[in-house]
Amino acid sequence: MVASMLLSSVDAYPTQRRKMEKGSKLLLSLKRKEKPQLQPQTSNAHSEAINMIRVQMQISSKMDTCIRRNLVQLAQLRTGEQINLPQLALGLLVGIFKSDFPNEKLYMKWKTRQANLLEESLGFSRGLEKNERATLRKCLATIREAKEWDVVMSSSLRIEVLSSIRHVASKLSSLPGRCGIEEETYYWTAIYHLNIRLYEKLLFGVFDVLDEGQLIEDASSMLFQMKSIWPTLGITENLHNAVYGWVLFQQFVSTGEPSLLGSAIQELQKVTSTEEGNPKEDLYLSRLLCSRQTIGADINLSLSKEIFTSVSAWCDDKLQDYHLHFGKKRRDFVMLVSLASTVGLPPADCMRTELIKLDILSDDVGDKIQSYVQNSIKGACARAAHFAYVKSHGERTHALALLANELSVIAKAEINEFVPVFSKWLPECMMISAMLLHRFYGERLTPFLEGVSSLSGDVRKVVPAAYMLEEALTQLYNCHSKSKLHKPYLHKLKNYEIEKVVKPVMLDWLISQHDHILQWTRRAFEIEEWEPVSVHQRHAPSIVEIFRIIEETVSQLFGLHLPVDITHLQALLSIIYHSLDTYLQRIYDQLVDKKLLYPSAPPLTRFTEGVMPAMKRKSLEFAEPDNKMVKKLAELTIPKLCIRLNTLCYIQKQISATEDGIRKSLTLVRSSLDKKSKIKIDEAEEENSLTHSEAVDELFATTYDSLRETNANCITKTRDLIGARVIFWDLRDMFLVQLYNGTVEGSRLEKLLPHIDTVLDNVCSLSYEDSRDMVVLSICRSALEAYVRVLLDGGPTRAFSDSDIPLMEEDLSILKEFFIADGEGLPRSLVEQEAKQAKEILDLYSVESEMLIQMLMTASELIDMGVSSEERRLEDAQTLVRVLCHKKDRTASKFLKRQYEFPMSTEYEDPTSNLPVLSEIVRSTSTRWSQTSQSSFSSIKKKIQEATSDIRNNSGW
Repeated sequence: MVASMLLSSVDAYPTQRRKMEKGSKLLLSLKRKEKPQLQPQTSNAHSEAINMIRVQMQISSKMDTCIRRNLVQLAQLRTGEQINLPQLALGLLVGIFKSDFPNEKLYMKWKTRQANLLEESLGFSRGLEKNERATLRKCLATIREAKEWDVVMSSSLRIEVLSSIRHVASKLSSLPGRCGIEEETYYWTAIYHLNIRLYEKLLFGVFDVLDEGQLIEDASSMLFQMKSIWPTLGITENLHNAVYGWVLFQQFVSTGEPSLLGSAIQELQKVTSTEEGNPKEDLYLSRLLCSRQTIGADINLSLSKEIFTSVSAWCDDKLQDYHLHFGKKRRDFVMLVSLASTVGLPPADCMRTELIKLDILSDDVGDKIQSYVQNSIKGACARAAHFAYVKSHGERTHALALLANELSVIAKAEINEFVPVFSKWLPECMMISAMLLHRFYGERLTPFLEGVSSLSGDVRKVVPAAYMLEEALTQLYNCHSKSKLHKPYLHKLKNYEIEKVVKPVMLDWLISQHDHILQWTRRAFEIEEWEPVSVHQRHAPSIVEIFRIIEETVSQLFGLHLPVDITHLQALLSIIYHSLDTYLQRIYDQLVDKKLLYPSAPPLTRFTEGVMPAMKRKSLEFAEPDNKMVKKLAELTIPKLCIRLNTLCYIQKQISATEDGIRKSLTLVRSSLDKKSKIKIDEAEEENSLTHSEAVDELFATTYDSLRETNANCITKTRDLIGARVIFWDLRDMFLVQLYNGTVEGSRLEKLLPHIDTVLDNVCSLSYEDSRDMVVLSICRSALEAYVRVLLDGGPTRAFSDSDIPLMEEDLSILKEFFIADGEGLPRSLVEQEAKQAKEILDLYSVESEMLIQMLMTASELIDMGVSSEERRLEDAQTLVRVLCHKKDRTASKFLKRQYEFPMSTEYEDPTSNLPVLSEIVRSTSTRWSQTSQSSFSSIKKKIQEATSDIRNNSGW
């Protein structure tokens, strides 16, 4: 074929070649001009294309030189007739010798190929006589014989042998073509099989030898040059498209390069678009017959139809199991269907030769697509079952769970990749796919469900996977338009009875979990030491484990992917409520009421300046604290209280997170139920499902509102206990006993602040940021409350003169600024509000005694209301009496002696002398007043009621 193109090159430019050989100077100068350059440029382009083809066909340069030399001689001897293959072979045999090859093996191979070509092109022709055919065989045998042809025979004898063959070839060449096409020769139809094979071989040269999936850059130029040999081989435009499309298709099958398939489709589409062309060409193409074996008979097809049939058979084979071949190559699948649409599909009857055209909707097309769907899914299911069986032994996972996952992948591939393509010809293919997958898995799932009696490990893995598979199949089944169905699809998708079997088992499991988790919660609380989980997680480890178990229970319940009934939700929320409520109640019960830390009020006395020498002074007795309370407080240290408070704050957050998580899971379950809403279900099951959000909301509110309330109470009690413990227990001696004891100037508040500051540092380092402010506020509130107690219940050793009030006001201001901390502590407005009572009481000390007595008379009617000391108000009679008792003023002392008969403050000893003994009793720095002094206020209350009646009747008191 390369020789034929070279001969065409020689014929196309003979005049110019002779002129170039003569090479006059005039012509050399004229070559620089524009017009004379046209033909050389064209000639050079043609020569380059021929050279490219030679390289692609792997023909050596030495052989190319020999061929060109012989073709020049052959062109000079030609008389204008159409060149043919026998003439080319004979011309090469005349001028190419053994010496032109690097070794004998290559020479023998080349010579045998020429002899075979002559035999195939001449030896089987019906136009030869018997003696001519015998002479041809003898001559060809002589050429094949190496010793006789190359050694024994002389040149004249070899020429004689070739002349005999040329005589036979000339006879056949003179025979006319059979179809009347211009430039047609006898050899077009006589040796078309040889012509097509040679042209096919030449077309394979357009592929890159280094990357066979790609065309060479100059493929279009190479194809253009090939047109020069079309008359020699009997190639027409339509035939070229068919053969080139076939070559591209074969290369795609070999390499798998999608671009080649696209190019093949384009070439074959050109064939189908020109089927009704030139009648003579159609006649010619119909004579190019190929034999195809079928069951029981052989049939003859035209070359184009044979190409289409072969391509169609390949497409049919791939589509029979498209999941296997195109599971991850959707683009290739779409192109394959496009190719099948171009060439057609094989009919079900193998005796029929007409391919099924996909451009016309018919029952044949629908049946064909349906068979593809059925066969491919059948094969995919079989592979999935085998894969699941093998993998289950390695992973120790039930094979049904793995199989459901694999079938879900198949279903998704059907929905996303294959069904959208097939639905054009078979809209119900989605329903068919879903039914096949559903039936395949259902046959294996039913025996498993019959044996389910508990939520075993296998059930937990199989049921979710099976339910998710059913969702995917339901979506696939419903993913069609009934209006587009060619005919009604009578098969219905029947749900697996997963819910019917598993729901009672779910409820039994939740009930058993309830007792188990409740028991574990009690055990976790008992062993809790109230140490933080880590530096960053400052809550108790026990609550982390409790929420972990709760989350696992929730995850396992909703992990089954089944609709949750209201009964199941009630059981789940009952587990959460009772486990957390038990934990919170135990925290609450271990706490000490802050009121138990408050000291009782000391006896009320009146101020006296001196002590009578002969008077025996009374001592203030201290009672031993309650042992149970002391034991509790020993466990409720400030660090452990902070960890408890952090734990409660953690519970507060996790309660909301758990509720949100369950609601989200319910929403997902609901959406899953909506996907299956098109499938008929029992009315009782539909009524029992969570379709009414009001009932769900009420159930959530009942559970979580109660937990939040209990948790809030625990937070309040713990927070208040921290402040009370710091001030009224750990710092009791320094605050309630030593502050302002004896004189204000000698025992100021500033000595106490470093101790409070140390406590605050420890508390802040242990607390979470969101609970830090409430703890500091609790300590601030307790400190101000203790300060008020010092002012009103300071006992016999505290008396304040007018000169002390500025110092005390300064101390109060220092205490407030201490907690405000230059704007980095508590808000100023909040601290001012908490210090309001202390400020008002200090203001009372600045009021003249006479005015205080008048105020007491005005407030006397409030005494019968029984306002306790914890609820003091500025105009309260009890507050006014206590201010008078602590006021270092003769008028106040005289009034208290006359009206209430209060004892003198000097009758009592200084309690600080007994502090070491008290500290030893409570094993801390805390103090507590005796039970005798606790009853002093009850007795004085009656005296106030009696005295105020006289005050109202005696304006001069």
